[in-house]
Amino acid sequence: MTRSVPALVLASALVLGGCTGMSDTEQRTVSGGAIGAGVGAVGTALTGGCVSCGAALGGAVGAGAGYLMGKDKEDDKKK
Repeated sequence: MTRSVPALVLASALVLGGCTGMSDTEQRTVSGGAIGAGVGAVGTALTGGCVSCGAALGGAVGAGAGYLMGKDKEDDKKK
């Protein structure tokens, strides 16, 4: 267990460090996808469904919603 903690910290830093150069819309898309995947996985686990299917569908819906929200915010800034 103690060996996996540094590896997890390093992996988290690499993943989060890759998000620094993204636009607001891209960040919202990625965040929406991650949140959607988490909610989809938990929801299907609680209902006894296919967890990976729920995560994939939730991630797709979340990414789409995040993209639309990001574009809407971009349009508001242009006005």
